[in-house]
Amino acid sequence: MKMLIKRLCILLCITFLSTNISAQEFQGKAYYVSKSTMDLGRWGAKLSEAQKKQIQARLKNRLEKTYILTFNKEESFFKEEEKLDAISGATDSWGKNFAAGDQYKNVKTNTQIQNQDFYGKRFLVKDELQPIEWKMINETKQIGNYMCFKATASVPTNELSWYSFSWDRLRNKEKKEVDSTNVGTDKLGMTDTKIDEVLDMTEIEAWYTPQIPVGHGPSEYWGLPGLILEVSAGNTTMLCSKIIMNPEEKSDIIAPKKGEEITKKAYQETITMKMQEFRNNRARRRRG
Repeated sequence: MKMLIKRLCILLCITFLSTNISAQEFQGKAYYVSKSTMDLGRWGAKLSEAQKKQIQARLKNRLEKTYILTFNKEESFFKEEEKLDAISGATDSWGKNFAAGDQYKNVKTNTQIQNQDFYGKRFLVKDELQPIEWKMINETKQIGNYMCFKATASVPTNELSWYSFSWDRLRNKEKKEVDSTNVGTDKLGMTDTKIDEVLDMTEIEAWYTPQIPVGHGPSEYWGLPGLILEVSAGNTTMLCSKIIMNPEEKSDIIAPKKGEEITKKAYQETITMKMQEFRNNRARRRRG
């Protein structure tokens, strides 16, 4: 009897260890193709169709990108596949200053760590994962071999594009500074410091598959009960083109470690301030 109990205990220990190891070793790779459209605004209305196509061709590297998302049950690593410019044969070094860097996410610890290079200086952006309140929609569609379900959300645009630069963001910053110095008073002499501000929101549409039950997704997107295979936000759509589950050669999912530590908000403020300085210095040189 004692021998039987001992054998049962050993068998249970082996089963537990093998299950735990398989959970730790579980890994997948999802390949995404990202396509963006460019709004040329009023300036674009003056261009011919041939000129518009020429601009699209020159900016193809910035409008069409490919990414790899490596993930296990808790962690993921999202990285752009670097490619040569179709015209110059070089990498897009200028565009890299405002593109998303290598991104590590941990859904268990609610952590995001991302490398960002801005004009030769490396930053290590450490923050919480982007909060997203998903609304589940009763719609399905097939993406490759996977049945996917729809979810939507609305997120402040600045929080999705914190790594990028926008002249509109700079103009809004300068307008706030002007408004804060031109504070009016009412008839009773009370100071009116209220500044109206409209928060720009981005509508998100995502498709996830419960067949891969992990809370990961490309870029800032996560938090659904299955891997996100397609996501559309603003003028950009990311679509998963290939998935490899438990590849023979597994990749280490390691958070970036080099760079000046900073939060998302502080990084956004830093690059906006630097671009403001670049513009002002250029204006002074022209006047001189």
